[in-house]
Amino acid sequence: MTQPKEFWVKNMVCSRCLKVIKQELRELGIIVLSLELGKLLVEAPELSDAQIKQDVTKVLHANDFEIVKSEEDMLVERIKIILIEQLVELPLTLKVKTSEHLSSSLHRDYKALSKLFSSKEKTTIEKYFIRLKIEKVKELIQLNQLSFSDIGYVLDYSSVNHLSRQFKEVMGMSMTDYKNTENWKRNFYDEII
Repeated sequence: MTQPKEFWVKNMVCSRCLKVIKQELRELGIIVLSLELGKLLVEAPELSDAQIKQDVTKVLHANDFEIVKSEEDMLVERIKIILIEQLVELPLTLKVKTSEHLSSSLHRDYKALSKLFSSKEKTTIEKYFIRLKIEKVKELIQLNQLSFSDIGYVLDYSSVNHLSRQFKEVMGMSMTDYKNTENWKRNFYDEII
């Protein structure tokens, strides 16, 4: 009997990914013991370790994911997941700075995390988090349940002006123009970088 196998998965940073992967692995006789954003634990008593790895790799590649092979890549994926998870529950209340939160969650110096992230993703952690927040703003605008001021509040912006400036910088248009456009374009979190 084989031992459970753990895989870290690059770009698996949204919940829609989980259902597809689970279903396709089940069809191959691979039991999913645990599936979280970016992390997969499987077993298949009838298959060899090599066959499990081959089948998991095949399913992941077919869905535009890949297995993380290095500890550095795993850390980058974990940074993304931590930041995405912060935006799940609103209002966003950052009790500690993002840098402190990442550092304590990953038990690493923030400067080292920041340097690694920038070298691997060609952007900073801060810019990545801003882009995630802007995607959340776009979602909230489309839901049409909150004013711009309320959106700024639930996303922990110091003012609606600060939010407006960031939105325009990232999107190239104002929040009002975005709200009034007929062509709402949003990205999945795994498409941000």
